[in-house]
Amino acid sequence: MNRLSAQEIVDLNKEYTFFSWSAQGPFQPIPVTRAEGVYFWDANGKRYLDFASQLVNTNTGHQHPKVIRAIQEQAAILTFASPSMATEPRGLLGKKLAEITPGDLKKTFFTLGGAEANENAIKIARFYTGRHKILARYRSYHGATHGAVTLTGDYRRLPAEPAMPGVVHFLDPYCYRCPFGWTRETCHRECIKHVEEVVQHEGPDHIAAIILEGVTGTNGLIIPPDEYWPRMREICDKYGILLISDEVMSGWGRTGEWFAVNHWNVVPDIITTAKGLTSGYIPLGAVIVREKIARYFDDHVLYTGLTYNGHALACAAALANIEVYEEEGLIENARKVGAYLGRRLEELKQKHPSIGDVRYIGLFSAFELVKDHQTKEPLDPTPLRDFLLEHGVYMFGFKNILFVVPPLVITEEQLDEGLNWIDEGLSELMDPLVVGRS
Repeated sequence: MNRLSAQEIVDLNKEYTFFSWSAQGPFQPIPVTRAEGVYFWDANGKRYLDFASQLVNTNTGHQHPKVIRAIQEQAAILTFASPSMATEPRGLLGKKLAEITPGDLKKTFFTLGGAEANENAIKIARFYTGRHKILARYRSYHGATHGAVTLTGDYRRLPAEPAMPGVVHFLDPYCYRCPFGWTRETCHRECIKHVEEVVQHEGPDHIAAIILEGVTGTNGLIIPPDEYWPRMREICDKYGILLISDEVMSGWGRTGEWFAVNHWNVVPDIITTAKGLTSGYIPLGAVIVREKIARYFDDHVLYTGLTYNGHALACAAALANIEVYEEEGLIENARKVGAYLGRRLEELKQKHPSIGDVRYIGLFSAFELVKDHQTKEPLDPTPLRDFLLEHGVYMFGFKNILFVVPPLVITEEQLDEGLNWIDEGLSELMDPLVVGRS
């Protein structure tokens, strides 16, 4: 039973804590008190279907007993040891990551989250190559810390500038809104040629790494053409540049594979990850590098360190969390239920003129709302999000894009529960706003 009322919880949080990415005054958080599986409840007892996996990270669902038990058992033995010490869960997790990552990715530097993972990947790439420039995409998000937000290409970078030097951005393979003016039918893959041109202009011998999200997440779930990742690998190999795959959001079964790059049989030089690594139960991130990079630091100092690097409690949680993926077939479920989700989204697109585009891979999906199919003018999704929240469906959004990214334990029936409310909300609130609708 809660000691505080819903309003008291909200007031206490607003008075004494900050909420990210928001002006503090008008923001109204949900006072969450408990959760289970694909649902969570507020302090008034209202149940919400978690169509956002909180922040696209509770992949194995809320309060999984196996992960909870692992945390309890580890806490009873050892919660923390200095990062200069070896622990059983840290070593076992490192070995497990070497087994499930592609190719010869082998050695891991542990962090507390995805932004820290990207920060340290930058340092490792610069140490290893002796170069300083990092290339990243404009429609990208790599974290909010000083270096990671510089890698980020979208508007969230701008208030933090001037930031870390040496980062250069390039355009994206955004097929629905092609920055080069092509359509899917006429595409000449300028998005790939453009990258090599930028590399040449910036001086290949100055570029340490190119960092890409496996599948672009918060900027609208942009799935690259099939040849995109293989060509990025070729470009990096040609110029001696490291290829970093940011799998913070797109990893851990979200796309129907352990990591998104697996869809294209590409082995990056570094994978950064977090979120689904522990499904949010304990903060943990990871920088996983190929053997050639790991060997470099056998006789070169790794000039980086974090107090909570390799935290025993977090590593134990991650090991149990990975066992849940394996034992319950959650990656297979993401593929199976994800295929069903894709069919439902295509049906919604055909039915509703307010949907301009749908994009999906596994249980990583989004739909884009537009006022006009010809101009693709964005349509504000706020009325729909409010409608869904009122009916107990919690969604994550970015500009005119809403995401359907539920925990990987979701069933088709539970998926329909949320999609049916989306269907109703589109008809009632969004479709009447479309220009020239039939």
